[in-house]
Parts: sequence; structure tokens; C-alpha cells
Amino acid sequence: MKTKTLMVTAAAGALLASQAMAQEVTLRIQTHYATEHPTGQLLAQWIDDVETMSGGDISIEMFYSSSVVATVETFDAAINGILDCDATGGAYQTGKNPAFQFVGDIMGGYDTPWQQYSWLYYGDGYEAAQELYNAQGMQLIGWSIYGQESLSSSTPIAGFADLEGWKFRSPPGMETEIFEELGASPIVMDFTEIFTALETGIIDGADASGLANNVGLGLYDIVSHATYPGFHSMPSDHLACNQAVWEGLSEQHRRIIDTAWQKLSFQVALANEKANAEAAADLQEKGVTLHDWSAEDRAEFRRAAQVAWDDWGTRSPEAAALLESHKSYLSDLGLISGE
Repeated sequence: MKTKTLMVTAAAGALLASQAMAQEVTLRIQTHYATEHPTGQLLAQWIDDVETMSGGDISIEMFYSSSVVATVETFDAAINGILDCDATGGAYQTGKNPAFQFVGDIMGGYDTPWQQYSWLYYGDGYEAAQELYNAQGMQLIGWSIYGQESLSSSTPIAGFADLEGWKFRSPPGMETEIFEELGASPIVMDFTEIFTALETGIIDGADASGLANNVGLGLYDIVSHATYPGFHSMPSDHLACNQAVWEGLSEQHRRIIDTAWQKLSFQVALANEKANAEAAADLQEKGVTLHDWSAEDRAEFRRAAQVAWDDWGTRSPEAAALLESHKSYLSDLGLISGE
């Protein structure tokens, strides 16, 4: 009997060891952030959280600063197995389907990261977005949202009227359409060209990033006006994985990755809120004027944004579905009319 018990115990131990070995996985992920960037540092903490909570069964090889492929190619690299996951953002994929605009940057929609997160987790956002990602062979895990971006300018931008004729660097896509409708002159240019364009007067201002990040870029060494708190753009980065890779993970490992990412999301929003508040205080001491748009002007911008939303909503069935989901939730929050 003792021998039999020992054999059963040994067999069970061998099975458990085999299962444990089978659970070990390495995920190759690319981000557009550098290691020294605050979000890059938080991503390093996320990696440590995942590896620690999994007891070392999950290893993550993070490629920073788009070191494997260009940022816009990260999604395809995950689809094709060059990478396992993409930690950039959905807005880069509007060429695949215009619906990605509504998971990348809603433009003039939610006021805070917390409202936008709540659409994903407490509206029907996660389910609606997942259909879009699954159609590409990808799985959306979650978002990280650093908050509202601030416009920077050499001239006052105190309200809606100041946009008339205002030349500024804009990313491509929906934003250019909204600001053109409002009388501004958006100029699409590479992020790296902003500094020189401001110095030479080619542009009056720029949509670059959040207030603290703009300080890091040195924009307020050149210009002395900014919008704060922001209102026009709040991009969401994502973690999206190859669907087959994701489904091949154990439920335990999927839960660990998801839970750790939600912690990262929380920390990114909080860290940037603190950094922006500190930057605002410092900039005001240095003579930079911060313009907090009135409720009326913000509402006017949101009305103009809705014109662009509706146009983008006609560009694919998935865009229409996501737009309807956002509109319903924004109405529930009282941010737009439910009519």
C-alpha cells in the first residue's frame, strides 16, 4: 500500500510539474514610450507586477521606443506574430477601420479619464470595442489614459473666438476636421518638427501632449499660452494582444495580466494628474498664461466635435456601432443631449 501511495504521489507531482512548465510563457510587447518616460517607468512596474504575481511563470520582453517596428506597424506585428502584444494605441489603426478613432481618441467627448474608463468597464464599451479588435485577430486587454491634452500657443487661446485663423500643429484625422470647422488652420506635421516650426513662426501653436509633457518638450521656452485643464483631446493607449496568443494563456494568467493592467491604468491617470497640476503652478509663476475655457465654449467645441463624430460614424458599420455606444453613455453622464 505504501509503495502504491508513493507511486500515485510521484505521478501527481510529475503531472503538476508538467502543467507548471506548460504554463510558462514569454510575451513580446512593443511600446512607443522610452524607458525614461514616466509611462515607460510605469510599464516597467507593470512588468514586475505580472512577473511577481505569476511567480515567474509569465516573462515579458518589452521593446521600448518602437525598437522592433515603427509605432504605426506595432498592431500588424502582433497580428503576424512578430510580437505578441501591442502597447501603443488604437488611433494608429484608423486606416484599417475608421472605428479605431472611437477607441483611440474620441475628441471632445469625456471630460476626465475616469469617465472614459467607465465607458469601457461600466458601459458596453469593452464588448463593443472587442468586436472591432477580434475582427483583426486581436484582443483588447485594456486602456491607459493620461488625461486631457493642452494646446500650446504663442498667442492667447482663451476661448472659442481665438481659434479663428490660428495655425497649429495637429495630428492627422478627426482633429483636423473639427478645428477647420471652428475656423482654425491645423497643419499636420511630424511630432519632431514642432519645436522648429514654433521658433520660426510657421505655426502659432501646437497640439502635442499634456501640460507636463509639453514642459518636458520645452514648448514653454518658446510660447507663453496654454489651455489648462484641457478639453479637446484625451487619447487612450491600449494593451492589445494577438487573439490566439491571449486565448492560449491560462485563465489565471489572463486574470493576472488584466488586473495588473488596471493598476497601471489607475497609476498613469493619477501620476499625470499630479504632474500636470505641478506643471501648471510652476508655469504660472514663470509667466505662462493658462486658459481655462468657459463651459459655453467647451460646449460649443463638443457640438462641433459631434459633427465630425457623425461623419466618421458613416465610414464603417463598426464605427457606427461604437459611436452609438459612446453617445448613449455620454448622454447618461449628462455630457451631451440625449435627443
